[in-house]
Amino acid sequence: MSKNSLLGLMIALVIPIGCYLWLKSASDTAVSMPRHYLLDTVVSHVEKGKTIDDSIWHTTKDIRLVNQLGDSVNLYQQSGKIIIADFFFTSCGSICPKLTANMAKLQQSFTRGGNSRKKVLDTNFIQFISFSVDPERDSVPVLREYANKMGVSADNWWLLTGSRDSIYNFAFEEMKVDQFSIEPVSPDFVHTSRFVLIDKKMQVRGYYSGLDSASMLKLAQDVGYLMLEKDKTKKSQVFQDIVDLSWLWLVIALMVSSFVYYFTKTRLKN
Repeated sequence: MSKNSLLGLMIALVIPIGCYLWLKSASDTAVSMPRHYLLDTVVSHVEKGKTIDDSIWHTTKDIRLVNQLGDSVNLYQQSGKIIIADFFFTSCGSICPKLTANMAKLQQSFTRGGNSRKKVLDTNFIQFISFSVDPERDSVPVLREYANKMGVSADNWWLLTGSRDSIYNFAFEEMKVDQFSIEPVSPDFVHTSRFVLIDKKMQVRGYYSGLDSASMLKLAQDVGYLMLEKDKTKKSQVFQDIVDLSWLWLVIALMVSSFVYYFTKTRLKN
């Protein structure tokens, strides 16, 4: 085989393989998604002779409470949406008004519509939830008055009251607000500045300071990432067609055949 033939054959092999490796690398590292936090267990299974460990992340349980409109609501009504949650009480004179104000800014940032005067809250993918940690005093009328004063839109923001035990158990057992932070959280009174990010599968994906502008910016950014996140069990068919090895080897075979045919024909002419 001549040098030109050998060079052509190498190009036919290197180009598709290089494209495949580049596409696979880009798909694996394009975006750094918000991490999972609450690990329940690790399950191992054998696949093609190799042991693979699967992390089972904690899924928050459902909870039923009452919102500022007097409606009984369930957390799982918002399944499939991204949730931002915090804890407050209406008589708080320290951090709570600032937390609510920052949550309101977040709510207003997720609007749709070109005209700023006619923007509409996008309720399709995100829900805001504020749990009262003083539910005995924070009745429905009190929550409604507080919501009106603080500019809370009920379209996709619930202020919730109900059983104190249910709220506190949810805070500590399901959302783990006392973990991953140097900020102490008393089990007797959940007074914390933390915002909690929950994904579409009801799994905790982040903790943020509701008083820190940089942390709030990171929260908004992470919401954007979760909006783009794909279910790993449902791979994109388009990308799968591109990186499928059977497709790759077919391209290689066609290119090699074309080069062999071309150089053979050229040699016969000479």
